[in-house]
Parts: sequence; C-alpha cells; structure tokens
Amino acid sequence: MTKVKICGLTDERTVDGAVAAGVDYIGFVFAESRRRITAEHAATISKHVPKTVKKVGVFVSPSKKVLLETIDTVPLDLIQVHGTFQRTDIPGYCSLIQAINGAQTGLVSRIKKSCGDYLLLDAPAGNQPYAGGNGKTFDWSVTTEQQHQLSRRKFFVAGGLDETNVARAIRIFKPYGVDVSSGVETDGKKDIKKIQRFIQRVKEEKNV
Repeated sequence: MTKVKICGLTDERTVDGAVAAGVDYIGFVFAESRRRITAEHAATISKHVPKTVKKVGVFVSPSKKVLLETIDTVPLDLIQVHGTFQRTDIPGYCSLIQAINGAQTGLVSRIKKSCGDYLLLDAPAGNQPYAGGNGKTFDWSVTTEQQHQLSRRKFFVAGGLDETNVARAIRIFKPYGVDVSSGVETDGKKDIKKIQRFIQRVKEEKNV
C-alpha cells in the first residue's frame, strides 16, 4: 500500500482538498522556499486534519530551537530534514524523514549512514550540499545491491513526480511512499484536480 505525501501546502482549502482525496501525509515547508510558511499558519490551516493524516515539517539544516518550537506549535508528527543536523536534536516522539541524494553513485553508502526512521530519495539540489527542492527526477536505475538496502528501510521517492510517471516510480522502487510538490501545481500553485489525479493514480497502482 504505497503512501502519498503532498508537500508544500500553504492554504486551508488545499489541505482540506488533499485530505478529501485520500492523502496520507501533508508537508509544510519551513525552509527558504516560495512555499515557505510560518508554524502559526501551518497550525491554522491544518486544524481540521484528522489524526489518520500525518503532518510533516520540512527543514534545511535546522537548529534544535527551531525544530522544537515548530514541532510544538503546529504540532508535527514527523520532521523531514535536508542537509546537516544532529540526531539528538530530534525529540523521540517525532519521527525523522532524512532526505538523501537518490542518484546511483554512492547510494548504498548514503542508505547505510542514514539515521532516519524513513529515507526520502530526492534529486540533487543544484549546487546545494543537500537533496531536494528542484522538482527534477534523478537517475532511476537501481542495482540489485541498492534495492536490497532499500528493501530494509521505509523510504519515500521524490523529485519530479507527477501523475504521468508516478506509477513507473512505484514499479521500479517499490517504496513505502511517494512525495510530490511541483508535480501537482499549476502556475506555481497547488491544483486540487492534479492532487486528486495523482492520488488516484497511486491507488490504481496499489491494485496492480
């Protein structure tokens, strides 16, 4: 049962629409981004989200102070970290999604070194020393050893996903979940119809 995470939500209408469409995880960006929102705003627009839908905060190299304040304000169920961090800064009651470069070279080593409760395979972020945020796919070639290492972890696949390619990503990686942001947007804004079609496509693939 592949899970769906819709990331970069910024308004209550879209949050409610994603929940109605069957989303499993909703993501709020607290790092520098055109989708960045405050913890207070995230708390307001997610106030009607049922407990069955998990709230994820997305951070880049966050401080412990920022993490704790944001987790408590929203509140968050999971945090997704890109870049550097201290595992001891993550409170035990909040699960960690660690974003890593999904590109083939060095992937096994990155998987083994990760201390996340979940991994998120994403594309390199240009010249930034972390993965994610550019809406592009990475090389989906997966070796037997890489697949073996991934099969031992819960992981999401992200980076350039949309309704036209998500089924292929699921078939290749067999992930715990898929993560989309720009792939369900029109003119830079979340599009509820695209969210609905994306989730439906994943659900159809669950039955293959």
